[in-house]
Amino acid sequence: MRTGVYLAHPRPGSFNHAVFEAVVEELRGRGCHVLAHDLCAEGFTPSSAAAETRTVQPAGVAVDPQVALHQAEVATLDTLVFIHPNWWGMPPAVLTGWVQRVLAPGVAYKLESAQGEPAGLLKAGRALVLNTSDTPADREESEFGDPLDRIWSACVLPYVGVTDVRRVVFRTVTDSTDATRASWLRQAREHAAALLA
Repeated sequence: MRTGVYLAHPRPGSFNHAVFEAVVEELRGRGCHVLAHDLCAEGFTPSSAAAETRTVQPAGVAVDPQVALHQAEVATLDTLVFIHPNWWGMPPAVLTGWVQRVLAPGVAYKLESAQGEPAGLLKAGRALVLNTSDTPADREESEFGDPLDRIWSACVLPYVGVTDVRRVVFRTVTDSTDATRASWLRQAREHAAALLA
């Protein structure tokens, strides 16, 4: 089993980093081959070059060698894990850019026509999204409609062929206790382990 784990948080020592470390350790401890990427630490550039905006981009021929590496890797994965905070109802720019640059047409999906349904090209059938938030759940739903759920579960992952999308939100982080955070880390490990079942 090959799993890609992608962290999008710029501050070392953040709770997102703790979740990332726990998930990677759990998956590796269960014999999973983990490709772990701290996108900010790796200096992943979120903005696309003009040449990357072609309608179809064959796998492995990205202008940026880092993007080409990620495209080659993502094509081999059985499962995906994304770890990031909720910033303005969106993933951080580095992860949004990763999606736009790596999950490119011809790499992660293809369209038969502009009006047609996409055909997902990724091998990965399952994905886990672990979010942190400082917005209480009732406010998130009533005022914003949980845009991150729509982004991952309706817009991005089904488009590239991932049919089993799981998402867990840890909230509210700012006022959480050490005991609560320890409980969240256990939950993150459990959800990561369940991906392999």
